[in-house]
Amino acid sequence: MLAAFTFNTTARIVFEDGAAARLGEIAGPRLGSRVLLVTDPGLRKLGLCDPAIASLEAAGASVTVFDRVEADPSRVTLMAASELAKAHSATGVVGFGGGSSLDIAKLAALLGGSGEDIDEAWGVGNAKGPRLPLVLVPTTAGTGSEVTPVSIITVEDGEKRGVSSPLILPDIAVLDAGLTIGLPAAITAATGIDAMVHAIEAYASKNANNNPLSRMIAIEALRLLGANIETAVFDGTNRQARAAMLLGSMLAGQAFANSPVAAVHALAYPIGGIFHVPHGLSNALVLPHVLRFNAAETANGSERLYAELAPHAFPDLGDEGGSQANCAAFIERLASLSQELGLETKLRQVGIGEGDLAQMACDAMKQTRLLVNNPREVTEADALAIYRAAW
Repeated sequence: MLAAFTFNTTARIVFEDGAAARLGEIAGPRLGSRVLLVTDPGLRKLGLCDPAIASLEAAGASVTVFDRVEADPSRVTLMAASELAKAHSATGVVGFGGGSSLDIAKLAALLGGSGEDIDEAWGVGNAKGPRLPLVLVPTTAGTGSEVTPVSIITVEDGEKRGVSSPLILPDIAVLDAGLTIGLPAAITAATGIDAMVHAIEAYASKNANNNPLSRMIAIEALRLLGANIETAVFDGTNRQARAAMLLGSMLAGQAFANSPVAAVHALAYPIGGIFHVPHGLSNALVLPHVLRFNAAETANGSERLYAELAPHAFPDLGDEGGSQANCAAFIERLASLSQELGLETKLRQVGIGEGDLAQMACDAMKQTRLLVNNPREVTEADALAIYRAAW
């Protein structure tokens, strides 16, 4: 008998080249007359959000822009955005940008609508709401944040904390591949690997809510991502590849939103939180080492699951080699993919010293909500060994 599960996702998804310039038509009635748009200074300076703002204004909305979101956004940034939402009596929030901007927008909508204390909302299912109407417009193909009920904030001492609740799923996600055309190759590569990690960890998650829908979606996500990541990186104006990456990222987001990620993310968080390495690259740095660790214990089933994924991400691998061979080939291809895309592949290459590894292993153990989903139990000694292998 099939196990019970719950599948939550964004209520409405608009996938259309040029859709951001029609944001007022698509989302204006939902957002209301006073809109807070959350973005980062780089996108604001480039004018990438200007057509969306103009569209909202043409629909009759007054738009206030918060453009101070940084990578691995801080609690200070979150509170500033939330207070701005309250000060301007916002009737709706738009998140426009990468995962950091979308995460801030989610919680600004929550705190701006409910006034609740963020310290009471951390964790799974603790947010009370209500939130303000929320629309998310991703400009990278990586986090899938537009369809996930999670927001990650960096708090004191570089620790990552999350709010996980269906309450912060947006009302509408607008996927406009044209917004990703100008994305630099290194960011395209790192965010693309991030999306692949989401699909892989969702498929193999030990979480009780791992379900047929998430697994099916994870496979399609990996098919799209694996087939298009190199083209998107090396031919960044290829709209077909950009669109496929954006759709693959969204599907991977739907998968892990319901079958949560595990040790790759848990070990990546200290890399980003302490050393400010971008999240996608942090995942890429530890990905093959975590997968090898998981697959070394055959009883947990991850070897078979990784082998099943191999031909979907890399069709030339086929499935004739058996689980052990296909699993090993899959992991090696993921490791070489990062190098082929021009990403750093060693922790030492991003400024992490060997003496930092023990503290990182200690910090990774705080990510209990993620580690419980890993196919194999991870101790602090295991985490340290994985970091050493990645160093």
